[in-house]
Amino acid sequence: MAEASETRYRVGGMDCAACASKIDTAVRRVAGVADVTVSVATGTMTIRHDASSDLKAVQKKVTGLGYSVWPFAGNAVPSDEHGLHDHADHDHDHDHAGHDYARHDRDHRHGEREIEKLHGQDHATMTGSWWQSRKGRLTIFSGAALVAAYAIGHLVPAIASYAFIVAMLVGLLPIARRAVMAAFSGTPFSIEMLMTIAAVGAVIINAGEEAATVVFLFLVGELLEGVAAGKARESIQSLTALVPKTALLEDNGQMREMPAESLAVGAIIIVRPGDRISADGVIISGESAIDEAPVTGESTPLRKGVDAVVYAGTVNGDAVLRVRVTAAAADNTIARVVKLVEEAQESKAPTERFIDRFSRYYTPSVVVVAALVAVVPPLFLGGAWGEWIYKGLAILLIGCPCALVISTPAAIAASLSAGARRGLLMKGGAVLETLGKVTMVAFDKTGTLTEGKPRVTDIVSFGLGEAQLLSRAAVLEQGSSHPLALAILNRARMDGVPVPPALELEALPGKGVTGEVGGETVDLLSPPAARERGALNAGQEARIAGLNDEGKSVSVLLVNGLVAGLIAMRDEPREDAEAGLSALKSAGVKAMMLTGDNKRTAAAVADMLGIDWRGEMMPEDKQRVVGELKRKGFVVAKVGDGINDAPALAAADIGIAMGGGTDVALETADAAALHGRVGDVARMIALSQRTMRNIVANITIALGLKAVFLVTTIIGITGLWPAILADTGATVLVTMNALRLLRIKA
Repeated sequence: MAEASETRYRVGGMDCAACASKIDTAVRRVAGVADVTVSVATGTMTIRHDASSDLKAVQKKVTGLGYSVWPFAGNAVPSDEHGLHDHADHDHDHDHAGHDYARHDRDHRHGEREIEKLHGQDHATMTGSWWQSRKGRLTIFSGAALVAAYAIGHLVPAIASYAFIVAMLVGLLPIARRAVMAAFSGTPFSIEMLMTIAAVGAVIINAGEEAATVVFLFLVGELLEGVAAGKARESIQSLTALVPKTALLEDNGQMREMPAESLAVGAIIIVRPGDRISADGVIISGESAIDEAPVTGESTPLRKGVDAVVYAGTVNGDAVLRVRVTAAAADNTIARVVKLVEEAQESKAPTERFIDRFSRYYTPSVVVVAALVAVVPPLFLGGAWGEWIYKGLAILLIGCPCALVISTPAAIAASLSAGARRGLLMKGGAVLETLGKVTMVAFDKTGTLTEGKPRVTDIVSFGLGEAQLLSRAAVLEQGSSHPLALAILNRARMDGVPVPPALELEALPGKGVTGEVGGETVDLLSPPAARERGALNAGQEARIAGLNDEGKSVSVLLVNGLVAGLIAMRDEPREDAEAGLSALKSAGVKAMMLTGDNKRTAAAVADMLGIDWRGEMMPEDKQRVVGELKRKGFVVAKVGDGINDAPALAAADIGIAMGGGTDVALETADAAALHGRVGDVARMIALSQRTMRNIVANITIALGLKAVFLVTTIIGITGLWPAILADTGATVLVTMNALRLLRIKA
């Protein structure tokens, strides 16, 4: 069997799931195509195919349905099909940051216009204002023709019916062409086919005026769908617009401007105050306040210095920084977020899959019902043919499934985008749907509920002043990367304590460190090591025991063999941990802490946060506890760092990785909280619940309007144009309702 390849296309003009379904059905019929994935949310199509597949035929199938199509940059596709492969969509500059879009923006816009000329798509992508698109122009021409027909009808009543037929044909001919192409491509029951049958049937029964009006309203509805779908699509893609197009590269001591997309890993860039950072990197000199709100939504600028990680698209505050690039443009944080959200939007939720299956049977059923309404009363009940055919045609229009099939994906796409813009990544509709059902959240401790790095909490002096005690301890810890050493050095820096150089420093493995400081022999030891030297008295031992009971690690400072003081450190809870857990409790969700730390430390942290806990747990123990919780009937979300907690993350119904843009946070588990805030878990759950309420409302709108108009049509209250309003109006209402989710503040 030939090796399968994958080719990705941008498809212009897809506004709803029905569009995607038609394209999917048509492309699957091309020889050599093994699988097709079409995403309305991202405006893309991905096909898996073997070497025998004719990619020209794939493109012709899609363009024949009235959509514009062109391969992404880098796809190996034939180059002689009207130059289609050269035309990347640069009005969606922000598709994938790794693609070389900006450089050829003008040429590609010209290419897109050439595609429209060659194929005459009514569905071509809206690259500017709505009235500049082919769909917009067609709607305007149809409306103008309808107005002209009304004017002619008043001036010359004898030819009014012909004027309305001409007005109808202005809008109907492109629709009918798409209907025929869809039928030949395997989708006979498309909305275009229903529209064509209804309009032609209306003319046959002398309802030409209504037919022309219905066609115009249909085009208006399609145009509004396109505008709404475009807004949803642009919400997440606009993130890439945050990354500047150029960067200042340091090259042999000189600065030169270059395209940001061309920066190589390891390059040194200069970031001036007020500039956006053009690549992910590490600060190698300088210290500044970094505004990360554009990327993570974090409102407070963070002070960052040497060795701190910075992200593309964030804003440098008040000082010049030199940054070493750590990721190419295609792999920076924003590009990965966009890619993950696009992939998530292509992953269907259970509700969406059910609606898709339902719609396959729903539309043919509507056609059958419409036919029965048109034929049965005249044949068997003595009804008038004209009256009941008219009602049957109206039912065809009412029955279009567009609003129904878009009700779920529109809401999910909007929620995934809204979440991503606030640092909440959820990998697909299924994850988003399940999050709202979570009843138990199991947290890791270190780095999740706590900061992940110890801080000095107590300085207990036995003779020396606190500053002198801290200074001597910091002298001994210079150059060490141990977390406890870093805690002491950070506290010394915060307190402005002098740290003079030390002489003859020596590490005591498993015990501590010793050295000469200002003519004194100074030791910083663990309590057992100090105990071995007989340095501790009963009062000092009691003080150490009390600090240990609070979950704190203690170091003992000896000066010339005598205890000068104690320094206690602890990994403190995050500032938002208590508020985040309280938010979960308010939402009726229980929480538990699972940690590998000792029980004394675990108990101390759990008491501060008011949370149930399990301590001294190996990874397999955490996995076992998650399993037990599920067997008790809980829907469990496990929150951790994505590495040590991997077994438990996999065992949970939802695994959530915590972290600010790291590979682990972005690429493991089912969801990721980029802020690393405990409260983000409650925000994810709340977003899921709002989304599901939105979906229920959408389905109610879609089916409710159709039910009302179905009844009113059969009893003769409403006719063709209200029927089309029931369809296009419901679709627009559903889409606009879904777009409200973009305004969610997380």
